Amino acid sequence: MILSDSKVELVRRNNKVVYQDGNRLVKVFNERKPGSDVFNEALNDARVAEAGGRVPRVLEVSQIKDGEWEGSWALALKFIPGRTLEDLIAEDKGNLRGYMEQFAQLQIDIQTADAPLLNRQKDKLRRMINGCKAIDPSVRYDLQMRLDGLKGGTKVCHGDFVASNIIVPDDGSDPYVCDWAHVTAGVPEVDAAQTFLLLQVKHPERAQLYLDLYSRMSDTPRQLILHWVPVVAAAELARGRQAGEKYLWQQVESVFNDV
Repeated sequence: MILSDSKVELVRRNNKVVYQDGNRLVKVFNERKPGSDVFNEALNDARVAEAGGRVPRVLEVSQIKDGEWEGSWALALKFIPGRTLEDLIAEDKGNLRGYMEQFAQLQIDIQTADAPLLNRQKDKLRRMINGCKAIDPSVRYDLQMRLDGLKGGTKVCHGDFVASNIIVPDDGSDPYVCDWAHVTAGVPEVDAAQTFLLLQVKHPERAQLYLDLYSRMSDTPRQLILHWVPVVAAAELARGRQAGEKYLWQQVESVFNDV
């Protein structure tokens, strides 16, 4: 893959830089990102699209051929002109409830689709918790016991469903959802617990509103969603998430205190 001189940097994070390059959106990953992870993200995009999800089309997966990123793996997607839902909320805070209703309904709609070929949610959470040796072994045991009670599911669960991953197109068409690196086939209330947790960390003023809306709109008891918060908090720690780390530890350790 060759990046043009006219590319525009959109986002820079620890492990990647995202560019608009003409009609492409290109994610360029750092040297620590294995090619298998990049191909897996592209495969996830394709499988979610085949399940009916509105996902930017994958154009290419390859290594950058020249410039500062030479040799790095990159994923090119069709660029969707539009704004993120996060930007719209930030500019129109008076309509927060309406945006959050749209947000929750979009997640619920996604979760109605089956995608049994995706990685299994329960297996992924188990691997992540087992691999996080910073968590006390007794706490890990209680987390695993809770996870043992999770029934297998095949519903599409985004795994990082936040407003910054939702693109509202300029042409007024239905929103697109991006960043499917963490998607699994699983149980919707666990995915909702993940979103609730991320909102508590990044936008706590929205978290309770989201929980109430999702519970009512999906006919899911709030207690069932909150039951999985310690499990997904442990998975966030396993990813090395530093934002809200104190809160994540509090949620993880609460599972041991409940025994």
